[in-house]
Amino acid sequence: MQQADALLAKKTLQVQVILGLSALLIAIPFGWEMVISVMIGVGSCLFANFLFAVLVFRGYRAQEPGRLLLNIYGAEVAKLVVLIGLFGVAFATLDGLNVPALLVAYLVIQVASTLIAAQLSTRAAPGRAPKTRTER
Repeated sequence: MQQADALLAKKTLQVQVILGLSALLIAIPFGWEMVISVMIGVGSCLFANFLFAVLVFRGYRAQEPGRLLLNIYGAEVAKLVVLIGLFGVAFATLDGLNVPALLVAYLVIQVASTLIAAQLSTRAAPGRAPKTRTER
């Protein structure tokens, strides 16, 4: 189970990078302020999720579910503190920051990547027969 969870986290981060680069390309025609705003949203999402994955899967032991739960809670708190700090610094220091673009970029990367990675992992799961309509 450890391998499957770590692989799903890795796949999610990979999808986030691809979606983030796509979002940056989409933002280019709207000017540099939009690109910077999207870059901060995407970068914050990537950094916070990478931190979360490292904190959760470092020293992961499936035999110790209590410790795993504490790792998840601690990683989530660290992720939120990092996000608040990054967004706070961006809001305080950058003039012309497009806050809606920053927040939409963050939210889209966060949500869409998770859904896409989950779909990819269920399709590519080795040794599993595809589910029929009645099994779903």
